[in-house]
Amino acid sequence: MRFLLRLASLVALAAAVIAGTIDSIQSVAASAVVMTPMSDAWQDVSPETLTSLQSALSYYIHPRFYAFIFHWLMLQPAFAVFLAIALLLWMIGYKKPQVSGRFIA
Repeated sequence: MRFLLRLASLVALAAAVIAGTIDSIQSVAASAVVMTPMSDAWQDVSPETLTSLQSALSYYIHPRFYAFIFHWLMLQPAFAVFLAIALLLWMIGYKKPQVSGRFIA
């Protein structure tokens, strides 16, 4: 299970690096700061999954959750969302090192 969480964290980190690279290239080309919102990045990659997730969240969970939290999350920069997902997955899959030494009980 930890391996899968770490692998998903690696994939999210790779997506964050790709999104950040695309944003930096667009920023240099436009001579202004460009940060792509998560909704635009998701819409470009797979619009069907975005609409199905929006309808599922508003139907199954609660409309206010969709209106407040999901909408706020979709307005954040894509690289930041992927970095946060990578960090959370890594933290869940982290294995604490064994305590070894003289004072082990």
